[in-house]
Amino acid sequence: MTETFLELRHVRKQFGGFTALADIELTIQKGEFVCFLGPSGCGKTTLLRIIAGLEEQTGGEVWQAGRDISRLPPAQRDYGIVFQSYALFPNLTIADNVSYGLVNRRTPKAQVAQRVAELLKLVGLPGCEAKYPAQMSGGQQQRIALARALATSPGLLLLDEPLSALDALERVRLRQEIRALQQKVGVTTIMVTHDQEEALSVADRIVVMNHGKIEQVGTPLEVYREPTSPFVADFVGKVNVLPARVANGELRFGTLAIPYKANDGEARVYLRPEDVLARPIADGDEHVFDANIEKIEFLGSYCHVHVCSPAIEPSRLTVYLSLNYLSEQSLSVGSSLKLRLMPERLKVF
Repeated sequence: MTETFLELRHVRKQFGGFTALADIELTIQKGEFVCFLGPSGCGKTTLLRIIAGLEEQTGGEVWQAGRDISRLPPAQRDYGIVFQSYALFPNLTIADNVSYGLVNRRTPKAQVAQRVAELLKLVGLPGCEAKYPAQMSGGQQQRIALARALATSPGLLLLDEPLSALDALERVRLRQEIRALQQKVGVTTIMVTHDQEEALSVADRIVVMNHGKIEQVGTPLEVYREPTSPFVADFVGKVNVLPARVANGELRFGTLAIPYKANDGEARVYLRPEDVLARPIADGDEHVFDANIEKIEFLGSYCHVHVCSPAIEPSRLTVYLSLNYLSEQSLSVGSSLKLRLMPERLKVF
């Protein structure tokens, strides 16, 4: 049985005449890893700061572990926080940075030393107590910031774009470490990010935000496969968008027609690149059309292949093909190939 740990009830935030957050309602379970995902300016960091008490909401309530914390100062709330900029004290040793919250709570020195050693081992940096932040790499500093946030054993861990200042390889490595650490410790975690891949790879649930509102809440697979709005379909992952029309029980785009029950009218079809199949087409396969390769973007093990076809003119499609498949089929710019749509994977708005 799941236990509600954090609850946001009709949270609103106004900055003068600007609405940063509009009627946010959200429930987070104990031990969950939740990502607030959205473009810059969508309100995700403002919402995190309200949960932390660093920003005061205009209206609504924040409840944590059955307690109304809506108007409590940050010091009286139960959380640890990691900022994008690490926010380590440059003049303090790593040990003193990690133990900062414990010292403020007047924890005995022996316990502090034991806890610091335990946390540094946990984040993969044992034995660096005497070093200073300037002697550590960006990824190491972020691990130290994480250890400091966990020092007081908070019920809630808040991560404000913690990986955005790191290079791509370090970001991928550290996000998996953060996820493994979160699962080991079992702390309820909220991470703010604008990186879709980051959210999809680590979250139990994703909260997709846009213009101060929640567009969708769901597991990574639900948000990716079953977007509930054009914004979510377009923002999370890569997608082809095709103008279409529903008429007489059919969805028509280009010369293609697919059975579709809905009211007649204009529509837009959202189709993921991986849902356009290029593998050998069998006799009797439906929704097959001829296409020509216009451009190939090499991305390592797979490629973005941009195609055109009389069947979908004037639209273009991007499909994912593996480097091996392109090589095996001797496909290059100008080559023709047969493609097949998967009607069950189309999202129509």
